[in-house]
Amino acid sequence: MLELALERREPITRELYAALRQQILQGAMPPGMAISEAPVAEQLNVSRTPVREVFRRLADEGLLEIRPQIGTFVAPIRLSAVRDGQFVRETLECRTVRMAAETRNPDDRCRLAETIETQRRAVVARDEVAFFRSDESLHCELTRMAGRPAVWSVIQDVKLQLDRVRYLSFSGQDWLEMLLAEHEHLVECVLAGDADGAEAVMREHLRTVFTAIDRLLHSKPDFFTPRR
Repeated sequence: MLELALERREPITRELYAALRQQILQGAMPPGMAISEAPVAEQLNVSRTPVREVFRRLADEGLLEIRPQIGTFVAPIRLSAVRDGQFVRETLECRTVRMAAETRNPDDRCRLAETIETQRRAVVARDEVAFFRSDESLHCELTRMAGRPAVWSVIQDVKLQLDRVRYLSFSGQDWLEMLLAEHEHLVECVLAGDADGAEAVMREHLRTVFTAIDRLLHSKPDFFTPRR
């Protein structure tokens, strides 16, 4: 049974949307899992109206599939959307990381060092959620350093399906350790002012998602739409 623990500090639709979205992204609600309005509404002691609104929003984002007269299910991961998200990230972040390396300042060293240390602790603790959050913080910080903070908002809008793959790939300790090593190398290049090196490391780093997809297609083929 789906367990939802909401704080009730914000409107129910906002909290329910955030909770369900996060569980789908993290794989706690895997593709194909059925979810119904009535049980969710009953568990939260609310009418079905806000639950229906949240379901429709998640369906619009490609995270749920609403099949009339059949039911509502967690949608499979769309490979075409994953590839699109990766393309946008690579195009924008390779450019912004060059700018970050060219415009770095002493304060950036402390912020980046703190982020890398947070990731090290997350790897030791095998805390995939904490690692993901710190991963996001690092990439966001690099766009800020480049003087293009709004770029991160653009990237977030197109990487939803990509994030589902990223979360699933974090389940292996070896994968987390590999990503940490890549982040450390990336930060070294940026702080050294090596724009060419930073761009090359960023490109290779972002393309690891293709290896993750190949692994997951073998271990969890039902999680994906057919290749196209």
